[in-house]
Amino acid sequence: MKKQSYQAPRGMHDIIPTDQPYWQFVYEKGKSLLEEYGFERIDTPILESTGLFVRGIGETTEIVEKEMYNLKTKGGDEFSLRPEGTAGMVRAYIEHGMNVLPHPIQLWTYGQMFRHENPQSGRLRQLHQLDAEMFGDESYAADAQLILMAYRLLENIGLKGSVIRINSIGDSACRPQYIKALKDYFHNRIKKMCSACQARFKTNVLRMLDCKGKECKEVAKDAPQIFDYLDPECKKHFKGVLEVLEEANLPYVLDNNLVRGLDYYTRTVFEIWPEEKEGGREEDLQFSICAGGRYDKLVELLGGPKTPAVGWALGMERVILLLKKRGIKVPEIGPMPKVFIVQLGDMAKRKSLVLFEELRKAGITAKISLGRDSIKSQLRIANRFGINYAIIIGQKEALENSVILREMDSGVQENIPREKIVEIFKQKIKKR
Repeated sequence: MKKQSYQAPRGMHDIIPTDQPYWQFVYEKGKSLLEEYGFERIDTPILESTGLFVRGIGETTEIVEKEMYNLKTKGGDEFSLRPEGTAGMVRAYIEHGMNVLPHPIQLWTYGQMFRHENPQSGRLRQLHQLDAEMFGDESYAADAQLILMAYRLLENIGLKGSVIRINSIGDSACRPQYIKALKDYFHNRIKKMCSACQARFKTNVLRMLDCKGKECKEVAKDAPQIFDYLDPECKKHFKGVLEVLEEANLPYVLDNNLVRGLDYYTRTVFEIWPEEKEGGREEDLQFSICAGGRYDKLVELLGGPKTPAVGWALGMERVILLLKKRGIKVPEIGPMPKVFIVQLGDMAKRKSLVLFEELRKAGITAKISLGRDSIKSQLRIANRFGINYAIIIGQKEALENSVILREMDSGVQENIPREKIVEIFKQKIKKR
């Protein structure tokens, strides 16, 4: 039979051991900061009813129309792998009656999302996100706090100098007038734009503003600006957000064409991008690394009580790609091994396993390679890991119930009775 080779599905990836320190580092930094701000963890299913996303995200969004992984059970139920985290967290907020608890409710989660889009650098079909959501606070200060948190998190992991792109897209009181103005503007220019924008003209005209096509961007640059259509309340809210960002010395850029790709947003929307470099953004990093905004209508839309809310999601793959590109070092996972147990012969193998367990219980991290019989090859492994000591057990030591303790740097060795090795080794570690 012809051998079949298998690879990870296109747009999905393995997180191999050498990459795990990056993931652990970003996760721990995020968890620590979110908990300091009083956010509590919640985990929602990776699979949700398809209708939750259709209604919550928007039927005419690209995510719902093109990118969701949908399935139907034998019983006829329709589910989708979650493409984003907010809808599921809102569903959980409603389902568990969190509206009766003291507000604001501050939740965070971490997990996998799935979008069937064209894979490219920083844009995958299976992605991981860190999400933070706040329910029950309609003030501009809540928006600013979430943005400040996201920016501080990026600073904490070493990504300094990022830029906040921010906009207000108004609400149901003032946005209809703006949408009408956009349609009037694009009506006689639609033929110059791409087929996707021509479709958006009928279903979601706001999305025409952030099309990445060169000709579409050229047409959109002179489109009416949302600021001219915001009502007094929306203007006051947005002004408050910007004033807090200025007070905190956070760099931001007003982006009139920033609308985000989800229908549930109201008022504040934002994205955080890598630091601008001379001549443009860093090569291969043409994407935001954190994004979010306010969504005051979503809880009510999904069957809950009227509840203002705001949140963001941080893309783990994008952040880690940026850490690697900038050469930012992260700590290794777990304690460094203090000693390598070298063994030779069957009896020595058995005694080495028992010794390994004794060292572990004593809080001494050890490493062992039972599959190798050559003492030289085992010592080479110890050197490669930068381990300072080796405990050697050969046939003679196994019979005499002793061990050889070797300093790897100097090569100095001493014979030690087997029953004393743990205590003697503890003392050597303290002196080092």
